[in-house]
Amino acid sequence: MSRKNCQEEYINRIHKVQDYIEQHLDNVPTIEELSLVAGFSKYHFSRIFQAILHEPLAHYVHRLRIENALFMLAHRPDKNLTEIGLELGYTDSAIFSRAFKRYIGVSPREYRKEYVSNFKENFLLSDYNKRNDNKNKIEGQPIVTGKIVVETIEEKQVAYVRHTGTYETLEKEYANLIDTLFMAAEKQHLLVKNEGTDRDLHDPYKNWILAIYHDNPEFSEDESFRTSICLTVPDDIPIREDGILGRMVLEGGLYVVGHFEIKREQYEDAWNYMYLEWIATNGYVPRSSYPFEVYRNNPSLDEKHIHKVDIYVPVEK
Repeated sequence: MSRKNCQEEYINRIHKVQDYIEQHLDNVPTIEELSLVAGFSKYHFSRIFQAILHEPLAHYVHRLRIENALFMLAHRPDKNLTEIGLELGYTDSAIFSRAFKRYIGVSPREYRKEYVSNFKENFLLSDYNKRNDNKNKIEGQPIVTGKIVVETIEEKQVAYVRHTGTYETLEKEYANLIDTLFMAAEKQHLLVKNEGTDRDLHDPYKNWILAIYHDNPEFSEDESFRTSICLTVPDDIPIREDGILGRMVLEGGLYVVGHFEIKREQYEDAWNYMYLEWIATNGYVPRSSYPFEVYRNNPSLDEKHIHKVDIYVPVEK
């Protein structure tokens, strides 16, 4: 195996560990458990993790738990401190409060009170896909609206390649990530063709193409943002994690889904419409899971360069 392939294999294994930690924040896994997930010796796992992510394992897990706590304190007033602490793996509210204060500098109760009192308007979750600075927005541009539905979806198997870093670097690397994803998927015969339909010209595959945003930009450092560029794969087709592709399961459950046909610079407005004009006014709250975008066409083949995109936001009543 070449040096480059070895590095890719190591990175892919650490991505698996990140996914595993994210799914088990309510019961933080042990070093032995995580090293088994990665397929590394427990005696070397922590050093490998830190070398790849430039962050100690314990700090990474603690940061993820606190970032999730920040989100719930700010946006889930229906949950009290004990419920939030237990959901994030703390055995009682006192331990949660001490850990939170050491990291943030104020208690969870103080943070929640300060956040609510200083919050002038709803946080714009458009930052999940902020491709353009406000100064570049087109004056007089109409407000984006979309068809909004509430759906319960089943969990889906996905193959992914991952980007870690700011959304600016993601935009620069997006084309290469898509090429890498499709070449690896084709090699493993993961692509399922749409046969005999008029969609073949612009949408030859049944696989969804999507971007999952793992980190909340309101509470996370932008250099640490994780974005997975994915293809859904039918459950009866195995995905081989080969150092390029990773495999994970897209969480099922209740989602608010916005169907949009927009220009490239209107993604921000579409996200804002989802959160401010619909979710916030229809009796739903965001669920502790990640939102994602599903891309329904190739805009470069559209004469008006229209992007057909579905935005999925996990919610509960």
